[in-house]
Amino acid sequence: MIHSLTDYVRFNNGTEIPGLGLGVFQIPDEDTAEVVKKGIINGYRLIDTAQIYGNEVGTGIGIKEGLAATGLSREELFITSKVWNNHLTYDETINAFEETLERLALDYLDLYLIHWPGKNAYKEAWKALEDLYAAGKIKAIGVSNFEIHHLEDLLSFAKVVPVVNQVELHPKLTQQALRDFCEEHEIKVQAWSPLMQGKILTEPVVKETAEKHQKTPAQIVLRWDIQQDILLVVKSVHEQRMQSNADIFDFELAPAEMARLSNLNEALRSGPDPDVFDF
Repeated sequence: MIHSLTDYVRFNNGTEIPGLGLGVFQIPDEDTAEVVKKGIINGYRLIDTAQIYGNEVGTGIGIKEGLAATGLSREELFITSKVWNNHLTYDETINAFEETLERLALDYLDLYLIHWPGKNAYKEAWKALEDLYAAGKIKAIGVSNFEIHHLEDLLSFAKVVPVVNQVELHPKLTQQALRDFCEEHEIKVQAWSPLMQGKILTEPVVKETAEKHQKTPAQIVLRWDIQQDILLVVKSVHEQRMQSNADIFDFELAPAEMARLSNLNEALRSGPDPDVFDF
């Protein structure tokens, strides 16, 4: 379990990732640079973007400005992006990666993910990621939104085991079976939309627990993740909320409180279902 914003977790290939990061989903490109810069200034070391977000240029500018403002080196940041794998060929995946690097104005990525599995549309893309990894252009490779059967298929031919599976995960969608499978295969789980786009924050159990600990509902839910060793990517465009989302290391939820939050599970998604979503 991490104990601060700058604590790292080790992947199965030895690479280390900050346990809590800043996501830039749905932030317009022209606003992203300032958000990323503020995130870095406020202690975030993991920045998570994607090809489909349309804000890799702004993310790259924000990284450059954040480094200049803090005096940090590029190596002290962890940058993730994702390929929008709409049935890409091997060569198309390589090209997509090179375009991502160019937009970000970076020499390498720390982590590159296949964004969605589609209808078993990831075999050539994964081979491309493995070769980019072998060439040293990516420190680690992984997947996003893969279900157990996708992972079983991937592992049947992959030469490199993915380091992470980034999935929708929150108390309404606890993904326990998937998490157990990933743990068995040394694949870390990282939550996107951990606050369920804000919908989880009005749950009575969440609000009651927040009042008891004198914390915000968001801090309670993020703490629930942290205590289960779930990696986090949290989006915020407001500096005060960035700070609040990181203020989750000075209290602990009791086992009974953790169980009450987990019992909210309804297998309820706020995003697409990976088994039917095919771009």
